[in-house]
Amino acid sequence: MTATIGNFNPGPAALPRPVLERICEGLRDFEGTGISILETSHRSPEYRRVHEGAIEALRQLLGIPPDYAVLFMGGGATLQFALVALNLLEPGRPGEYAITGRWSQKALQEAQKALALLGSDYAVRAIWSSEATNFDRVPRPDELSVSPEASYLHYTSNNTIAGTQFHYIPEVPEGALLVCDASSDIASRPLEVERFGLIYAGAQKNLGPAGVTVVIASPEALERSRARAKPLPSLLSYEAIGAKNSLLNTPPVFAIYALKLVVEHYLREGGLPALAERNERKARLLYDVIDRSRGFYRGSARPESRSRMNVTFRLPSEELEERFLSEAEREGLIGLRGHRSVGGLRASLYNAVPLEAVRALAEFMREFQRRYDYGCG
Repeated sequence: MTATIGNFNPGPAALPRPVLERICEGLRDFEGTGISILETSHRSPEYRRVHEGAIEALRQLLGIPPDYAVLFMGGGATLQFALVALNLLEPGRPGEYAITGRWSQKALQEAQKALALLGSDYAVRAIWSSEATNFDRVPRPDELSVSPEASYLHYTSNNTIAGTQFHYIPEVPEGALLVCDASSDIASRPLEVERFGLIYAGAQKNLGPAGVTVVIASPEALERSRARAKPLPSLLSYEAIGAKNSLLNTPPVFAIYALKLVVEHYLREGGLPALAERNERKARLLYDVIDRSRGFYRGSARPESRSRMNVTFRLPSEELEERFLSEAEREGLIGLRGHRSVGGLRASLYNAVPLEAVRALAEFMREFQRRYDYGCG
């Protein structure tokens, strides 16, 4: 076995090695200022260059239209679950949700709590769910029927726990906004940003360390936020955050600095097309092992819905799964335990996980089966 160290943690996740080295420099002496990035004022010209540079790098990498706002916020995706409803719901026009896993469930639950702040004219509802089959798939395009009166359709593009992913962009009727929680697959493949009303993503999977959430808001989303019948507190308002260029209060300086370095690294490496090609190769390596294992490894997701970010699978027994985890860790392959709510195994293949580490994991899986498959399948 190779000595490659593979970090397959689901988040906070692996960061590119060259970026970690740059971060170490900035921790000691940020751009020759003599102080650390951790000590740098968010009002300083040095940080202003970081802030604007991070926004511009995101625009380049993701192809964000110039009239869309790029916001940096706190609270992770979990805060966005409520803010989407607070900012984007219109009276008499429900927010609709595709329920494909735990996080889309929580998005709906938090939106329901937000209704208490909005009044009886506002509503949210689920229009599709795969809960009955343990969230083993996402809907086909013809299964998502968004009502003409909907304020928005909310969906989670990649489901980290179940290991499923949308491989298409849902359609919404005119007047409805398409809202996407892209926390676990943002920047992993090309995306038509102009088709969305709002995209949000916690940084800690593909964009950097935990601590900052990226929100990409269309002009329509910002206008809805501005036109609230009851104005929101400033830090809960997309329009207010955008009006101050995410500098309404002290932003997460370090997290934005690291995000900037990560995104610039991706641009130098070929951008989204190169990332998508590499991510597809990584996922294929593991799914090939699963599909050829004669049932020794059992994938959790239906093949047509499989995630390229989170490969989830089970072994014939929980005892074997524990042995797998123990032996994998001894080989330097870490972070493979499935989510506590479902168990099993999960390999998270975010952008910064190198192809060599995935090859090492695939070889480990084949060798583990050779030693412990006593006729499964």
